[in-house]
Amino acid sequence: MPLPAPDQLFGVYIHWPFCARVCPYCDFNVYAAKSRDTSALEAAILSDLKAHAKCTPNRKLTSLYFGGGTPSLCRPDFLKDVIELCETLWPSKVPIEITLETNPEDVTPGALNAWKAAGINRLSLGVQALNDEALKFLGRNHTRAQALTAIEAALSVFPNTTIDMIYARPGQSIEDWKGELSEALGTGAPHISLYELTIKEKTAFAKQVERERFIPLDDEAQADLYTETLSQCADAGLPAYEVSNHARSEAFWSRHNLTYWQSGEWLGIGPGAEGKINLDAGRTTTQAARKVSDYIEAVESTGTGWADSFTLSGREAAEEALILGLRSKMGVERAKLERLFGEPLNDVKLTSLKESGHLLEEDGRLKLTEEGWLLADYISVELTP
Repeated sequence: MPLPAPDQLFGVYIHWPFCARVCPYCDFNVYAAKSRDTSALEAAILSDLKAHAKCTPNRKLTSLYFGGGTPSLCRPDFLKDVIELCETLWPSKVPIEITLETNPEDVTPGALNAWKAAGINRLSLGVQALNDEALKFLGRNHTRAQALTAIEAALSVFPNTTIDMIYARPGQSIEDWKGELSEALGTGAPHISLYELTIKEKTAFAKQVERERFIPLDDEAQADLYTETLSQCADAGLPAYEVSNHARSEAFWSRHNLTYWQSGEWLGIGPGAEGKINLDAGRTTTQAARKVSDYIEAVESTGTGWADSFTLSGREAAEEALILGLRSKMGVERAKLERLFGEPLNDVKLTSLKESGHLLEEDGRLKLTEEGWLLADYISVELTP
């Protein structure tokens, strides 16, 4: 699947807000699935897509991402309806990356075949750990053995399968993580997303930390684990192409996530989803109503599920492009930044960061080295005029 140019990236994100169980680290807009009639939500999502098409004419779809929540809980027929509608509304001559997030316990031969028949061509498996004790701590419903079986089964139907893992857990040593990561890399998955455990406000983990139920790893220990992660993945043939993402080759880079990092356009569809689109007024952030009932009502009354939208100033758009662009190996176009900022970047700071080995400038694009990724936030501030 060819890699689109940054200015050609246009994605659709579908947020399915229901989960069988809400994980203690999760701060996404999710709700326990229970026994629900989701037909009204399905209809609202399809209507919302049609309404969005009116303000995004002449776009060519490059990616479609079903996230959540747990979108693998959706009916396959609904997935198919969304895919076919998106392909009709934003037809493209190039292959579209279509990703479905799922959990290991939901992976069965029947489900895999149904997802493939619906049009899915990439799976994202929420493995999170390959250690039973860690899986219990993270509130997951599967075991290490189930995860390994699910990965093998997924790869047999979807060669483009990515697995998510969470590291830098309380008390986790480098040796423990090296063994767990080695097993994950040994599965043959061509893409792996590795995230440091972050304690988000208003999550169950935040409350546990407040009550001193556990102590998060300190910054130095997390940095050591991150450095080891970069090295081990590169040695295994899956080098980092973004701060937290690793792939066997460019063919397996996530097109949808590149849309975020390269300041492409994407539609946020579903309760609580956020989108970024370029309108006549400028780069606009859209935010959908969070509660399912409010989202459905908004679509029925106004056409879209938007609860709010705001347009970024040139400077705000530049800051966003800089922060996100430096996350990936593609970097960010210097001329674009200077145009949006309305002034040149500081050559003295640029030269200093290049000489220190944190920054590169190639073909007019600014890119962080792996050493630079450790200081990405600081560097973004330093480069802002």
